[in-house]
Amino acid sequence: MSDKFWSNEAKKLDWFKEWDKVSSGEKPYVKWFVGGELNASYQCVDRHVKNGLGEKIALYWESESGESQSFTYNDLYIHVNKLASGLKNLGVKKGDVVVLYMPMIPQAIFSILAVARIGAIHNVVFSAFSYKSLKDRIIDTNAKFIITADFVLRRGKYTDLKFIVDLAAHETSIEKVILIKRTDKPVAIDNKKDILYEDLISKSEGYCEPEHMESSDPLFILYTSGTTGKPKGIVHSTGGYLTYVNSTFESAFGKVKDEIYWCTADIGWVTGHSYVVYAPLMSGTTMILHEGAPDYPDPSTWWKIIQKYKVSVFYTSPTAIRMLIKLGQEWLSGFDLSSLRVLGSVGEAINPDVWQWFFEHVGNKKCPIIDTWWQTETGGFMISPKREYGIEKLKPGSATFPLNIIDAQIVDEHGLPLPDGYKGYLVIKNCWPGLTLGIWGDNKRYEETYWSKFKDCYYAGDFAIKDKDGYFWILGRSDETLNIAGHRIGTAEIENAVIKNHMVAEAAVAAVPDKIKGQDFALFVVLKTQSENTDIIKTEIINTLKIEIGALAKPGKIYFVDSLPKTRSGKIIRRVLSNLLQKQDIGDLSTLENISAIENIKSVIR
Repeated sequence: MSDKFWSNEAKKLDWFKEWDKVSSGEKPYVKWFVGGELNASYQCVDRHVKNGLGEKIALYWESESGESQSFTYNDLYIHVNKLASGLKNLGVKKGDVVVLYMPMIPQAIFSILAVARIGAIHNVVFSAFSYKSLKDRIIDTNAKFIITADFVLRRGKYTDLKFIVDLAAHETSIEKVILIKRTDKPVAIDNKKDILYEDLISKSEGYCEPEHMESSDPLFILYTSGTTGKPKGIVHSTGGYLTYVNSTFESAFGKVKDEIYWCTADIGWVTGHSYVVYAPLMSGTTMILHEGAPDYPDPSTWWKIIQKYKVSVFYTSPTAIRMLIKLGQEWLSGFDLSSLRVLGSVGEAINPDVWQWFFEHVGNKKCPIIDTWWQTETGGFMISPKREYGIEKLKPGSATFPLNIIDAQIVDEHGLPLPDGYKGYLVIKNCWPGLTLGIWGDNKRYEETYWSKFKDCYYAGDFAIKDKDGYFWILGRSDETLNIAGHRIGTAEIENAVIKNHMVAEAAVAAVPDKIKGQDFALFVVLKTQSENTDIIKTEIINTLKIEIGALAKPGKIYFVDSLPKTRSGKIIRRVLSNLLQKQDIGDLSTLENISAIENIKSVIR
């Protein structure tokens, strides 16, 4: 059944050569569409141009500076082909790794597709990462080429990316730096190593034959941070990955070909790869790319964009929604959001209260919320509502059911299935085309991290519960699940209860050792507004936890902080809080967006 289903989904793409076998091999190294050949760039660009969609807008770009641009599929075709030709002329070959360290600008999309077109492997590095994080990735991939811009713009501030690239590339394998000069601001230029983007494409041919890639050839490497140790270079295939994200995009959001779609994720994260670049462009939709923050120059920024372009599908993170709630719903006033058909949530479990606000105030009580659970390693959505479910089948806070014959189960410590209503470990029993090929250069780590805890199961690392109706509820990372006096409590359970307090914007649980109970926890709380009555709020929080969960859920301490340490995709890094409390090394911070939060938290703890 599985092979038949995925064969039908794969046929929605254009293949240069059809596969000999749908799947082959054993877990965790199953290969998909064996012998099939295709090209990712061709799926996103060429086939739409050939099918008469060349004049259709592929991309609207908006910058916080007020600048805007639009590009048709014909424009995309021209830009991608010229850049691909230029890269080939520089000596980039099939299988080479090209690092992209870029802002949210159109050239970032062109670069991803151009690298894929010539059969090279792209490694996108989030543009707020430090030079050390960038250097680590260059060294790990042995990349010879990097594409960057002179500056990134965020909240009115320009950050010199070229300077960071020069620091990172020093004494590494990097031979050429392709530089997009987007401002008149001066940057250092090395005439031997640096090549201006405009010079490169001006001398390039207008057509570059797309490389025929075997289905299991790597398409990209994307680094994700573990709880400890160096970041993991997650490798994704070409045919399996493209088939999977195309299939899940349609399953979750429906037919979006004739609509305006906007996912707010940065291209430096897997959501940006799967549901900003590949899935929307494969579908031939029109998408929005936004450079900037949701609250800059003011908190109405996103609503203006939705109104301006009549966005139909809006996909964002609970973190962003919570921030907008904190800023006040008055910023929504006067904007016409009636074009919205469906809303989406990604990055972490969405709290029911946040879900309700999103549903009522942004979706006007008519848009279903597609709450998606998945990971960098899975490639695309694993548990998510299907578009046809409608509002009446949704439960606020639940990701609903596994998509597309995914066999997700809740098991105990020994890997045995748990009855409905019991908390346990979330595992996937079968394989799917979007599953990572492994960890770049370290498959032993891949096997140990994802496949060793439970026999023949992909271990997601999340704690979850399935209710009597079969709905899945994600309760947070299982490595961040508390075990207090033998009782397991999910961090999300506690945090969901805490933010029911009308004064609380966000909350995070930090586990600490306890000599008697085994584990205890502290709470880090961000308030919507500063308050003199924190003692009263503490009492209210403790009482709420006692009512919602029980006396066992009483925090050892409650700290009020300005912000929580998070990745750009919105995930709170709770291990950082725990390590700060215990005065331990806080480990790898390469995925942390708001590193300034650390000093504030340290001072509050002191």
